[in-house]
Amino acid sequence: MTPQEVLEFAKANKTEMVDFKFVDFLGSWQHFATPISEFTEDIFTEGSGFDGSSIRGWKAINDSDMLAIPDPDTAIMDPFTKAQTLSVICNIKDPILNKNYDKDPRYVAQKAEAYLKASGIGDTAYVGPEAEFFIFDHVRFDQTAQSAYYFVDSEEGAWNTGSTGDNLGHKPRHKEGYFPVPPVDSLVDLRTEMVLEMQKAGIIIEKEHHEVATSGQAEIDMRFCSLLKMADQLVLYKYIVKNVAKRNGKTVTFMPKPIFNDNGSGMHVHQSIWKDGKPLFAGDEYAGISQTALYYIGGILKHSRALAALTNPTTNSYKRLTPGFEAPVSLAYSSRNRSASIRIPMYSNNPKAKRIEVRFPDATCNPYLAFSAMLMAGLDGIENKIDPGDAMDKNLYDLAPEESAGIKTMPATLEEALDALEADHAFLLKGDVFSKDIVDTWIAYKREKEVDAIRVRPHPYEFAMYYDI
Repeated sequence: MTPQEVLEFAKANKTEMVDFKFVDFLGSWQHFATPISEFTEDIFTEGSGFDGSSIRGWKAINDSDMLAIPDPDTAIMDPFTKAQTLSVICNIKDPILNKNYDKDPRYVAQKAEAYLKASGIGDTAYVGPEAEFFIFDHVRFDQTAQSAYYFVDSEEGAWNTGSTGDNLGHKPRHKEGYFPVPPVDSLVDLRTEMVLEMQKAGIIIEKEHHEVATSGQAEIDMRFCSLLKMADQLVLYKYIVKNVAKRNGKTVTFMPKPIFNDNGSGMHVHQSIWKDGKPLFAGDEYAGISQTALYYIGGILKHSRALAALTNPTTNSYKRLTPGFEAPVSLAYSSRNRSASIRIPMYSNNPKAKRIEVRFPDATCNPYLAFSAMLMAGLDGIENKIDPGDAMDKNLYDLAPEESAGIKTMPATLEEALDALEADHAFLLKGDVFSKDIVDTWIAYKREKEVDAIRVRPHPYEFAMYYDI
């Protein structure tokens, strides 16, 4: 839409308020709102001012004036506000330097798309994430000087088969939640409501289903689209999923591993590059892909441990990335094989369907940074003709020690991933897509606020192991 069309859209929908949304450094939506009377065509160029000093990872308080510039193509009606509210996603601008703010993650994604075009390799990067999440009925957690606990519960939880009250059974067992029909799958209507709200917001949905774990694990898959648009859609997706759950008396988390001893939630990310309307990943090489696609895979595999700091950016991410729970920890590629960290889907021989699936990311990532980083790693592979080696067409979860020798693995902790990013990030700096300041700030923030924060706190299970030693 043009700015004028947005104003007409707002009028047609009897808009009362306008909500300005933008993503913070870590990937969460922030917002402020103005009455519709303040929303004029000029705001699409002049923006609306706010204090950026309280946004995580952004400016200091002595240099904090920022501008939110709405993108007219992102305008929708917010489905969760009482008043009729127009929602727009914004780019962030530095009013003193009169340019886009370098640490605005959306700007990073825009630069990644521009770098692809400037490289001459392609003109469009398509991305299709498969975000998984848990739907719980109750959650409690706290951390004090002398106590720490969490408690989650779900009517579907396998642990509730013996509960009293309105227990009617039919609960998915651990690791047996994939595709059961009702009444075992009790969340069909809720997921459908989520899908319908997404469709109203312009997101094309391909499918929804219960996932492998007990206690309400779910997946809703979006149709692939261009990198920036998909990053916009993913934050909208999370917003819709959480708010639909809340208005139904439930709660959603995208934590990769909220449940012990069951499968975690990942976000497999399908990727391909096109040029002049033609897919570049289709060819006559292994699994029907092109040499370009193989080089792209080579770049992802080479930089995967560094990528992990952006695609799996929480300490909890590495509770999922452990052997034994269908976690893609082995840095290898294969066709159809879901034990490899990169899979080549074989559902169709149509060249337009040829893509790769990077299986290690999870939905705690900032999608603007994670999608951009994977694109930059893949392009580095193409530019430098990085050979990914031979495919691994075997179950990597069950390899004997001698068979697994030489196969690299994902980092075991966030700290390892941050160390890898610190040592390997030149590929991100090409074309000034990522600045050195972004990389340094990301590493420093994650080490101080997350790695060190976990390191200095006793874990409840340590009391079970060590209290009476």
